[in-house]
Amino acid sequence: MQTVVKEKLRCAVVAAVQLPNVSDAEFEASLAELRELAKTLGFKVVHSFVQKRTGFDTTAYLGAGKRQEISVFVSNRLPADDSADADGDFIDAILVDHEISPSQARNLEKEVGCEVMDRTMVILEIFHRNARSRAARAQVEIARLGYMAPRLREAAKLAGPQGRQRSGSGGRGAGESHTELDRRKIRDRIAELQLEIVAMEAERKTQRARRQGRQGLAGVALVGYTNAGKSTLMRALTGSEVLVANKLFATLDTTVRTLYPDSTPRVLVSDTVGFIKNLPHGLVASFKSTLDEALDASLLLHVIDASDPGFERQLEVTDKVLAEIGAEDVPKLRVFNKIDHVGDEAAQAECEAALRAKYPSCVVMSARRPHEVASLRAQIVAFFQQGLIEAELFLPWSAQQLRGKIYANCELLGERADDNGAFLRIRGERDAVQHLSEQFAQAQ
Repeated sequence: MQTVVKEKLRCAVVAAVQLPNVSDAEFEASLAELRELAKTLGFKVVHSFVQKRTGFDTTAYLGAGKRQEISVFVSNRLPADDSADADGDFIDAILVDHEISPSQARNLEKEVGCEVMDRTMVILEIFHRNARSRAARAQVEIARLGYMAPRLREAAKLAGPQGRQRSGSGGRGAGESHTELDRRKIRDRIAELQLEIVAMEAERKTQRARRQGRQGLAGVALVGYTNAGKSTLMRALTGSEVLVANKLFATLDTTVRTLYPDSTPRVLVSDTVGFIKNLPHGLVASFKSTLDEALDASLLLHVIDASDPGFERQLEVTDKVLAEIGAEDVPKLRVFNKIDHVGDEAAQAECEAALRAKYPSCVVMSARRPHEVASLRAQIVAFFQQGLIEAELFLPWSAQQLRGKIYANCELLGERADDNGAFLRIRGERDAVQHLSEQFAQAQ
């Protein structure tokens, strides 16, 4: 019998400076988010070090006293509290809740004795691991290169003579420093990747146009904060096996499935990449194409975690990013998910009443309750049936082979028959109904 050895989690500590203009609630929410990001990256956070300062230390981000405190903690390899393992796990990394310069990271590493990763590096590493499609991988590489480029000059100072000017003895680029050459290579690579993304985007637009050109097809996009339960809701609405994981940024690629059971018109449901607080703007820009489904959709389902005390902050982040990509005018339905995580039935009822009072047209539900999923599905179908028309068509017995076209493009509401054929009452999009009417008339 083969023994399965469970991989040991790497241990990390979180460090952050609270500036005067940041409230305690905002500060703790950001720290909690960083801990979740660490979990996604495979770290076990054993302690958090926080410090209130009027500004970051220009040398090593944290003040000297706090750096010394972390250094002692790391060197002793002690658990932070009863929740950490007491088996002497050593600290693999310190995760900083801000973006810091290479010199600050280098100095901090020297003092505390372990690797330092700032918030942006943590997110980039998660993106790098989770990107699956060719487009997502290209976008990740652009973001990583963009993160590296402005740091090369400062990193070269730390590298000493190796970063200084080369000999100018002939050849293209003679006299350039290592840093300048590296930066030029990065610029060239980014330009190359951007051309690839443009080509891939043209291909995706063609595919979307082909999808949307099919008779009776409509689009819904799930948007919202990462880990709000979008993938679980996607699976419930479509009956598909999409990845569901309790991690931030579990998937970066847009998934598209058909609403199940089939409806009239047929509805495509897409799950988009989740948003996050303090996501560097450069990363948002690089990942805008993963949100294109939101722009193409006729309806957005804004999924919000009702059990998260900071859901209003999450709601604001999503609205802000949607505005940035020009999707603020797309019709939107707020879906407060995970109501079953709020507490007992009384707490859930109280929370639901408060949400409906503040957001009158919202949906409050759990994606794990089939009857609530069915209710949401009915609302989605009703939205797309607003512009449909009803008509009665006559189909002679000699042309019953055309009946399949009704099921493919419209909804059959009722049927009656006489000696000559069937009278079919249908509902569908105006163009589809008119096209069927013409076909049936020719068959008579």
